[in-house]
Amino acid sequence: MDVRQESLQKHYQWQGKIEMSVRAKVQDSKALSLAYTPGVAEPCMVIHEDVDKSFELTRRHNLVAVITDGTAVLGLGDIGPEAGMPVMEGKCVLFKEFGGVDAVPLCLKTKDVDELVRTIYLLSGSFGGINLEDIAAPRCFEVERRLKEICDIPVFHDDQHGTAVVVAAALLNGARVVGKELKEITCVINGAGSAGCAIAKLLLQFGIGDLILADREGILDAEKGKLTAAQLELSKVTNKAGRKGSLADALKGADAFVGVSAPNLVSAEMIQSMAKDPIVLAMANPTPEIMPDKALQAGAKVVGTGRSDFDNQINNVLAFPGIFRGALDVRARDINEEMKVAAACAIAGLVSQEELNPGYILPKAFDPRVGKTVARAVAKAAVDTGVARLPLPREE
Repeated sequence: MDVRQESLQKHYQWQGKIEMSVRAKVQDSKALSLAYTPGVAEPCMVIHEDVDKSFELTRRHNLVAVITDGTAVLGLGDIGPEAGMPVMEGKCVLFKEFGGVDAVPLCLKTKDVDELVRTIYLLSGSFGGINLEDIAAPRCFEVERRLKEICDIPVFHDDQHGTAVVVAAALLNGARVVGKELKEITCVINGAGSAGCAIAKLLLQFGIGDLILADREGILDAEKGKLTAAQLELSKVTNKAGRKGSLADALKGADAFVGVSAPNLVSAEMIQSMAKDPIVLAMANPTPEIMPDKALQAGAKVVGTGRSDFDNQINNVLAFPGIFRGALDVRARDINEEMKVAAACAIAGLVSQEELNPGYILPKAFDPRVGKTVARAVAKAAVDTGVARLPLPREE
């Protein structure tokens, strides 16, 4: 039985991967009066007087909504909100297991941006954070942007920013392996959708030497038109040499490749055309843009993929549980660029100079240090940048 069939069998067995547990046990009439009526009226009125007390008197302080419209589900495409529910439940499991964060899956039956924004905003008072998931580009950009403007809790699109954080960590350490600094590197990103654009924006925050973005039409070219707003914005601050042409043209002399696109788009000849000892992060799933053995044989020094059966897995679970844990710990209003940078640096920093090698540039997903280390770094960045409502917790 392959993993997909085994997973299907387990889903029939589980009948849902999450369930609610009760913190307030109700075993007698006194307990009932305390947890519900008449006693519950008192915390209600306290929150009525000061809505921020909802973080102290309810589970809101540790509760995240995982929200999708089902339009870009795990490489399966627009399969609908109900079909996206197993993925959203799985995400909630990861929040709890890797960050101690309670999460609720919400699959919304609309593709309308106005309806999505309005619905999520109306729900936001019940949560400490919003994680947007598997919403197709370019709609995801607009939904996130508008929600961040009106919500007073963090709104985070993991497909964009979680991916960007882990890629940035991988490039930080990959650059160390090949003896370069990010400011010296030219990186080609293939796939200019939600993840590719977010990766580009975060790498620019790190001061990367240059970026060249490409999609199925080749190198992004503002003169050709047909660019999304995010692509157009990035086209103005990337590709300093003004390259034109195909992905193969983009890769000539480049130091690094990041793929968030489709299988088998990169050939051995393309790798050979890159600078000496290139970094190749080919993350199309389940089949990467180039298989690791082929990339290594062609001269790549460091190779990462999205898969767990190869070295250097680029896995969002290294980022989002700790990012939300840190944001919730200081009751942050937002997850800003400084917090993402802090998360990437924290992940990269967990690989010591002695451990660092071409096959080990990122900590493993099950490394118990990851969640706490990322959370601490993110919480500190939130405090330092003024988006936290609570001070940094004491270290245990």
